[in-house]
Order: sequence, then C-alpha cells, then structure tokens
Amino acid sequence: MKQLKLALLLCTALLFANAQAQTKPLEGVIDIHVHAAPDSTPRSIDAIDLAKLAQTRGMRALVLKNHFAPTAADAYYVSKVVPGIQIFGGVDLNFSVGGMNPAAVEKMALTTGSHGKLVWMATSDTCAQVRNSRAQRPCVAVARDGELLPETRAVIATIAKYNLVMATGHNSAEEDLLLIREARKQGIAHIVVTHGMLSPTSMTVPQMQEAAKLGAYIEFVYNGLIGNGKQFDFPDYAKAIRAVGPEHCILSSDMGQPGNPLHPDGLLLFFTGLKKEGLTQSDIDRMSKTNPAELLSLK
Repeated sequence: MKQLKLALLLCTALLFANAQAQTKPLEGVIDIHVHAAPDSTPRSIDAIDLAKLAQTRGMRALVLKNHFAPTAADAYYVSKVVPGIQIFGGVDLNFSVGGMNPAAVEKMALTTGSHGKLVWMATSDTCAQVRNSRAQRPCVAVARDGELLPETRAVIATIAKYNLVMATGHNSAEEDLLLIREARKQGIAHIVVTHGMLSPTSMTVPQMQEAAKLGAYIEFVYNGLIGNGKQFDFPDYAKAIRAVGPEHCILSSDMGQPGNPLHPDGLLLFFTGLKKEGLTQSDIDRMSKTNPAELLSLK
C-alpha cells in the first residue's frame, strides 16, 4: 500500500511539473537583445512592464539595449521594481556617448548595482551601417586599412579590465573578426557577434565558423525573420546554426518595435519555427539558456 501511495505521489508530482512546464515554456530563457522604453526610438513596451511579463513567463534574465543611451541604470531600477528575474544593461558606442570612448565604458561598468554587462562596438553609427544605408554623414570607425584604431584597442582594454561582454555591433564581417582577435589577445573571455547574418555584417558561414573557433558566440535574432527587419527565412537560420553548431550560437528576440510581437511571444514563435526546421528542444535550450548564461557569467 505504501508503494502504491508513493507511486501515486510521484505521478502527481510529475503531472504537476509537466503542467508547470507547459504553462511556462520560456522557463530559464535569457534574452540578451531587448529593446524597450524609455528610448528616443518608439518602443512597444517599457522595461518595467516587459520585465513583469517575462517574469510571469518564467524567463531568467533580460539585457536591455538602447542604441543611444547606456542602460545599466535602467537595469538597476527595473531590478528593484521587478523581483524574480535578472535585468542587465550595457552601452552602445554610437556618437551619443562619444563613439569609441573608453570613458563611457568605464562609467557604465561602475554604475550602481553592477548591472552593466554588454558593450556594443557601435551600431547605428558604424561606418558599415552608414554605407549600408547610403547616408551622407560621419561614422564611428573601429578600423582603418585593415588595422584597429588606437581608440578601439583602448575600448577593448577597458572591456577586459571590467570583465564585460564585447558585442561586435553593426560592423562589417571583416571588422568583427579583427575585433574578436584583439579581444582574445587582450584576455576577453565573453564575446558575441551581434546578429552576425544580418546586414551590414552579413557574415558568411565560414566567417561565422572562424568567429566561433576564436571563442565568440554567434547571435541569431527573431527580428531578422519578420516585419521591417526581415532578411532571412527559418531554413536559412537553421542551416547556418547547424553549420556553426548550436554550442556556438545564441538566440535572441531583438524585439521592441511597434507592430512586432512582444519579446516573450517573439521568442516562442522563434523557437517553434526553428524546431519545425529540425532543431531539437535540446538545441533550443542550449542556445537560449546555457550559452547566454555563460556569456553573462551566470551560474
């Protein structure tokens, strides 16, 4: 009788756990590419409401990204308001923070609470992005004639000093590889190629494989598959992920644009689409939980 009762208890516990898993399919997921208000660009949701939503879905962490303002302070405040989920931020080295500016990196790193984690090596203002948009305006350069500029090396040194994550931003594939080699040379352990397949980076599979061999993760974002940001289809992503290896990839939403799904919903659609292309739940977990946790130095 005791064995029967124990078996019934175990069955009940398993059914409950399965129900919980089904109600929280994003349990433990980390999104390292989150756009939210406040921002100088229109956003679909503010960071506090997004953190509350992500927390109810079981997500483990979010990284707030703003092209034009540091987000370590935002992450500090959101963390105080919304318990049960980890919130991080960073700084994007566009002109609004002085471009390739080591001081901007240092001040972000020293912001109260130590929520600042990522340094994007410029995005909207990179020379690759300006060329890609055919704009006639100044740009933030990281290299010249195949060599990194002194200010770029100084930024990388500051990232290394504070054990931050270097995200390559919207530079060209060739510039990304220069950045990764220098980052490894200076002892940076945590590197991610910002949505490497998307323009203006447009990494080829061999270039992504080279970046992975150098120790960088390759980011794939849902924003590249839908709406105004669409550049690829699910089969393109799945083929590249298989070639690079899920152990070297990170899945992010890059959501926050009005008209697009909210971040957790976008991630669910992202994962579902990739599984339809043959990627396993284990692959999805590796790319959405394990790898981003390692990138952020989380246990």
